[in-house]
Amino acid sequence: MSEVAEGLLRELAPQVLGVLVRRHGQFDACEDAVQEALLDAAVQWPEQGVPDNPRAWLVTVASRRLIDHVRSEHARRRREEGVAVSAPADALTMPAPGEERAGDRDDTLTLLFLCCHPALSPPSQLALTLRAVGGLTTAQVARAFLAPEATMAQRISRAKQRIKAAGARFAMPPESERDERLRVVLHVLYLIFNEGYTATSGPDLHRAELTGEAIRLARAVRRLLPDDGEVAGLLALMLLTEARRPARTGPDGRLVPLAEQDRGLWDRRLIDEGVELVSKALSTSALGPYQVQAAIAAVHDEAPSAAETDWPQILALYGVLSGLDDNPVVALNHAVAVAMVHGPRAGLDRLDRLAADDRLKGHHRPAAVRAHLLEMAGDPAGAARAYQEAARLTSSLPERDYLEHRAARLS
Repeated sequence: MSEVAEGLLRELAPQVLGVLVRRHGQFDACEDAVQEALLDAAVQWPEQGVPDNPRAWLVTVASRRLIDHVRSEHARRRREEGVAVSAPADALTMPAPGEERAGDRDDTLTLLFLCCHPALSPPSQLALTLRAVGGLTTAQVARAFLAPEATMAQRISRAKQRIKAAGARFAMPPESERDERLRVVLHVLYLIFNEGYTATSGPDLHRAELTGEAIRLARAVRRLLPDDGEVAGLLALMLLTEARRPARTGPDGRLVPLAEQDRGLWDRRLIDEGVELVSKALSTSALGPYQVQAAIAAVHDEAPSAAETDWPQILALYGVLSGLDDNPVVALNHAVAVAMVHGPRAGLDRLDRLAADDRLKGHHRPAAVRAHLLEMAGDPAGAARAYQEAARLTSSLPERDYLEHRAARLS
């Protein structure tokens, strides 16, 4: 299947699932039916061509699959009647090209809210979002998180059962809960992007399929909520970060730190789009943490060289961000900004104050930051020890190689 057709399927998958769940309920059965329709499309479209109305084709095929499934279970005769009655009279016939039927609205955002239901654990939210909204197969989700397919299938199955047990409805959350639930949706997309940009384990530093999917979903949410400053901020943050990816590894796959990257390899198109997005959001919306993080990324991206980075502005932005988001990773980056403006000892003092934060225990980042600041402070022996400690703690092979290389260079 061509990349265009594959991209079209992934874009339409949540819309088709939304239509079915809205008509029939039964999220788990509808999700299975949509997956079968996507497989049918993957087989038929390359041979017969993409239909004139691909979304309607998928809705029709998935509806037929759903009803076939219900009919095959005699013990569920009542459900069959319910599905047949609830299905619109035209649900099983293909509309004419260009025809849009009433009710075929885009339910992607509602589906995202359902997949990020608070009853689910964060890993389940991630997996279900990629499967149901991202249109990835269970095997693709499993590969993305380096998990066995059977394990991922169980996780997704449990997530669907949990949604059912929680009595979750396929509807937008009440107005009083909407902002909080949207923050959860954005956080899930943020986690998907982060896992793709710096894989927490395995041989590869990046997983481009995850960053690409997170950006695609963030764009979809922005289309539906164009006036939300934090949605724009998150999309801008992703674009400004993704822009650096081509320069983040060398020809041998080794990690290249930001200060040593060839900025000529950065994607200027993504940077321009990200800067425009965050600039508009900051001038028109209430301030939020994603907007501030995007603003920090923009300062880095717009610097002609590492030496010309406006660190005082970045430090000021981290001061603002710290007041909005009690996040230990933000605090670590804040310590680096302090060091760049006031010297490495000032950064190390701030780092010492973070030592009691249990959220950072066992994570390699504090040791990596300490190593960097000790190297700046002219303590190569201390820096080497800290690099070695960070290398021991990370499960990412490229990061481990990089940290061990830095330690060896100082020893």
